[in-house]
Amino acid sequence: MVFFFTCSDPKYVVYMGKDKFENEELLKYGWPEDIWFHVDKYSSAHVYLRLPLGSVDLSGIKDKAEAKQKLLDAVATVPEKILMEMAQLTKANSIEGCKLSEADIVYTPYLNLKKSERMDAGQVGFKDESSRILLRNVAKDKDVVKELEKTRVEKKVDFAAEKEQRDAEERARRRKQIEAQKQQEKEEAKKHAEEKELKSYASLQHLDKTSNVGVNKTGTLEECKEIEEDFM
Repeated sequence: MVFFFTCSDPKYVVYMGKDKFENEELLKYGWPEDIWFHVDKYSSAHVYLRLPLGSVDLSGIKDKAEAKQKLLDAVATVPEKILMEMAQLTKANSIEGCKLSEADIVYTPYLNLKKSERMDAGQVGFKDESSRILLRNVAKDKDVVKELEKTRVEKKVDFAAEKEQRDAEERARRRKQIEAQKQQEKEEAKKHAEEKELKSYASLQHLDKTSNVGVNKTGTLEECKEIEEDFM
């Protein structure tokens, strides 16, 4: 079972594992749009903030530095108010952290989490330490925690099925995006061809008007005959 919460902006999905074994399932089936929160240096619940689908588009990106920046840019879009709500929820769901007057909260893109066979259940590391972000000296805000806890709902989730559905929706979104891009390129190419044709036609008209300038000024029959004789 997974706990879900509603933060102050419903476009985000907030959820956390019930125990360390469930955290293992969350680690297997997380989404690129997920941001992971934890009390730094203490045991705590794994809290996730899920951004709207499509917020993290890594299609076509092969460079690690570019992918890292893309993920961090997505994290940076989260308002400070939401980050603080996540920090409060994380601190409140730590046996040790909730007793501290202040605690540091670490958060990072889900794709930056690293799990090895030697790690205990629920334990994770980071692929890139520079991509972990700290909220320092977070003090408990009872009002924020109270509002979030009011929204707590426990649900049974088929992690694998949800991930499969998400991936299918993402593939469909990308196909639609590619088709729209191809259509736009096609229209731009057509417009460019039409503009090129118009310019060519205008040049021909101008050439036709100027090709005989000064050759026949009066247009009299005698003058035409003189010109013909000159070319014979």
